[in-house]
Amino acid sequence: MAKYMLIMRGTDETNAAMMASIDEAMAATRRFIGEMVEAGVLIAAEGLDDPGQGVVVDITGAAPVVTDGPYGETKELFGGYFLIGVASKQEAVEWAKRVPAVPGARIEVRRVAESDEVPQISPQAEPKSDAQATLQSNARVRS
Repeated sequence: MAKYMLIMRGTDETNAAMMASIDEAMAATRRFIGEMVEAGVLIAAEGLDDPGQGVVVDITGAAPVVTDGPYGETKELFGGYFLIGVASKQEAVEWAKRVPAVPGARIEVRRVAESDEVPQISPQAEPKSDAQATLQSNARVRS
């Protein structure tokens, strides 16, 4: 069973359309969540708060810079996700097609990498970079 994230992406226009009928949208979402629970595929689901309430930490320069709100030129915003456990990418796509969303919204389907697919650093291995040395040091502290 593979895990897939169904990422809800919206624009200012689709978010406004959803907010105009929020009670309807929430009822449809609750029904959809119920269907996923009944099918035994739902692992998690979360929606995000208004992007204007967040901050952006930009680490492209020498020191991190924190600014209010989303990126100024963002065309699509990550609004939330459903994490599901299904047998195939196609099954995940079929669930994504059923996500209650307003016209113009997009649902991105991404497989979640399994732990054996993520490079592991052996505590005995010689670090090849400063980042690996930091990870090894942190791993030793936790163990």
